[in-house]
Amino acid sequence: MQTKSIDFSKYSSFKIGPKIDVNILDTKTKNISGYYLIGSCNNTLVGDNPPPLITLSKEYDYIKIEDKKLKIGAATPSGKIASFCKKHNIANFEFISHLPGKLGGLVYMNAGLKEFEIFNHLINITTLSGTKIKKEINFGYRYTNINEPILEASFELDYGFDEKKVALFKKMRANQPSTPSAGSCFKNPQGEYAGRLIEEVGLKGFFCGDMCFSTQHANFLVNYGNGKFKDAVFLIDEAKKRVKEKFDIELECEIIILDKNYLTF
Repeated sequence: MQTKSIDFSKYSSFKIGPKIDVNILDTKTKNISGYYLIGSCNNTLVGDNPPPLITLSKEYDYIKIEDKKLKIGAATPSGKIASFCKKHNIANFEFISHLPGKLGGLVYMNAGLKEFEIFNHLINITTLSGTKIKKEINFGYRYTNINEPILEASFELDYGFDEKKVALFKKMRANQPSTPSAGSCFKNPQGEYAGRLIEEVGLKGFFCGDMCFSTQHANFLVNYGNGKFKDAVFLIDEAKKRVKEKFDIELECEIIILDKNYLTF
């Protein structure tokens, strides 16, 4: 199996993590038992002791219209998908330019903005074990039960790219900080907002080292320069503890934490 060296302090959106060799999954790969698949690490916090990692080869970076479906390789960046849909007047993907990452990760976590989610127009996915149609997958708010690498996804093909939706989604993201982060740190509990809860327990703008819950949006854990993994997980655990004590609500991470000593993957 081929490998490539990745420096996660530069590669991940958090700008945190070690420099290590990562294996590459290509069309010849049959078994990845024991490996954790990563994409562009836009919602991932990589620790000092990560599990064995693997990433998709560029063979899975493609978009094509076939059999009246939109078929997208799992290694395809969201920006490329957005540009393709705009160029070809394809509807329902206007929101995707505001969701950093690659197609596989977006499908895996059912990414979206409000009611606009990647699963809304999904037909099926292709994995190492074969094809799964939508009704065979359990999914919900920022959740799926997919437990193997996604190689490709097929979507309904509708036409009518809507610039008004692009403007709407841009406005929806305007309050989010540009400082390095991994997007929303916690999922919104039912009927609540994680950001409001974090603010209520006094953690908005609270620092540990160079890590901080943003003053712009409290549910964004941001890195002000030299953030460390230990400082990030301290703040995550502190938020969970304080919110549980004050509101009896269990905060659930939306970001993925990859470290053998902090098992959330």
